[in-house]
Amino acid sequence: MPKYTTPRTLFGRRLREARLRAGIPQDKLGVLIGIDELSSSARISRYENGTHEPPFAIAEKLAAVLGVPPPFFYSPDDDLAEFVRVFGSLPPEQKATLVKLLGDLTNDVK
Repeated sequence: MPKYTTPRTLFGRRLREARLRAGIPQDKLGVLIGIDELSSSARISRYENGTHEPPFAIAEKLAAVLGVPPPFFYSPDDDLAEFVRVFGSLPPEQKATLVKLLGDLTNDVK
């Protein structure tokens, strides 16, 4: 198993987490989002280790390939990030049910 340095940024940590969960190597992920094959691994590595943070348009491409919503990469709270990830994978009718349930819960708390 390759040895990774700890990502220095939240974005890098979330990107690595999503990439490993998806089982996609860095070089393949880069190619899947349109980066030249010769530099794809290095570019994804720089995103993951925090050397560079991609523009939002690239984050959207990464999210689409990795099957996570773009906000997943930016959530500082681990529980919220997991909620965003799971919510993003639900079909529309389940999303609507969950939003209603959350609305009901927050009305009960007030």
